[in-house]
Amino acid sequence: MNFWLPLLVVFSLGGLVASGLVVYLFYMLGQLPPGCYADVEILPGVTADCVKVLKSEYAYIGPVPLDVAAAFWFVVNIAAALWLYRTLARPAARFIFWWRLLGLAILPYLIYLELAVLKAVCIYCTIMHAFIIADFVVISIFLKKMAPLIR
Repeated sequence: MNFWLPLLVVFSLGGLVASGLVVYLFYMLGQLPPGCYADVEILPGVTADCVKVLKSEYAYIGPVPLDVAAAFWFVVNIAAALWLYRTLARPAARFIFWWRLLGLAILPYLIYLELAVLKAVCIYCTIMHAFIIADFVVISIFLKKMAPLIR
């Protein structure tokens, strides 16, 4: 148990740093985050262009940038991992699984938007996507291995 749950916090912190950098640098200061090089082709017809992704109509839920929503999602992840770590309670286990599944369920749509619609990828979005996938894999393994101990 001591290995799995801290790993979830680390993944969520990584995602929170990625989303926080974009929120702070791009949306608050108007600067391009490090590593966001425009017009570098990474796949045929798809460029690494954070500006195109972050300024698109798809980068918002109403007036809220998706990166703000992502930061919130990762903060809830951290709180849920700490809750489960402290209690090993069944409600915490259920919540953490379903919350992470929600994050995973949204990814195909976001990846589709970047690759097929915008034909541009934001490295920070990709980092967040990787942390969400890894996070879901780890929580699934943890819950399977620790099921007998969860009350």
